[in-house]
Amino acid sequence: MIVQSPPKLITVDEFITHYGNNSRYELIDGELIDMEPTGPHEQVAAFIGRKLNVEIDRQDMTYFIPHRCLIKLLGAETAFRPDVIVLDKTRLVNEPLWQQEPVITLGTSIKLVVEVVSTNWQNDYARKVEDYAMLGLPEYWIVDYLGIGGREYIGKPKQPTITICTLVEDEYQKRLFRSGDLVVSSIFPDLRLAATQVFVAGQ
Repeated sequence: MIVQSPPKLITVDEFITHYGNNSRYELIDGELIDMEPTGPHEQVAAFIGRKLNVEIDRQDMTYFIPHRCLIKLLGAETAFRPDVIVLDKTRLVNEPLWQQEPVITLGTSIKLVVEVVSTNWQNDYARKVEDYAMLGLPEYWIVDYLGIGGREYIGKPKQPTITICTLVEDEYQKRLFRSGDLVVSSIFPDLRLAATQVFVAGQ
């Protein structure tokens, strides 16, 4: 009989030191999580980032999308690594770590986070919804281009779905977008993006 030892827990500081530049991992409650990114996953994330960057440029907003960035939850050994994160340049002066490393600790610095769903979809649909709401992130997109999330999240029959969570007071109101739908964003109200465009970006 093989006894598996529990995973060794690490602190956020250890994680940032050893894995800060490794886009494959994030940290949840001290446990190293392999994000299992695939090529199509990266295609979808890059496509969304490109579309949002065009909108930022067109509207001459004070927002930008960093190449690498961690969200460090204060009071927890957790550091999320979003697939796409939109930051407000004007708020970074309040970030205690930003001048030394690309780590965000305040929800007020973040306008939008996009998570592209992979096999560990439970974190995107459950854990991060709670934590991002607690941080006060105004908008959170869950992009399930393969339609692999649980039926309680994307319905039945399962199909590719974008869930946009908009913060109302301290809870997210969720709206689902599927093939044929135009995505509706409160942060980018003039964005013209069809859910289908996002789904085919991974093909």
